[in-house]
Amino acid sequence: MTVYSRDIVPLSAARSRFSELVDEAHAGDDKIITKNGEAYVAVIDIAKLDYYRQAVRERGQMLQAQDIERSLDDLDAGRVLTGAQFEKSLRQRIARVKKAKK
Repeated sequence: MTVYSRDIVPLSAARSRFSELVDEAHAGDDKIITKNGEAYVAVIDIAKLDYYRQAVRERGQMLQAQDIERSLDDLDAGRVLTGAQFEKSLRQRIARVKKAKK
């Protein structure tokens, strides 16, 4: 996505031009609203937002399917843990995380 300087608008200017910015975003010109000089929010057309949300859902579903496939491969290959082995491994990992946070 290419961002042009005309599409970057300080919040102070956006307040007075909001209706105009919304119309431009609806026409396809996404707007980035800045606060204190940093990107803060974006104004985009609802159809584009729906498209992005659907893409994120589909990506999540694809990743879940890949995880399931890897899990099935692990089962087929015998790469499994007993309940006790899993609990021990989990306790060790939690201890490492707690130690790293100190």
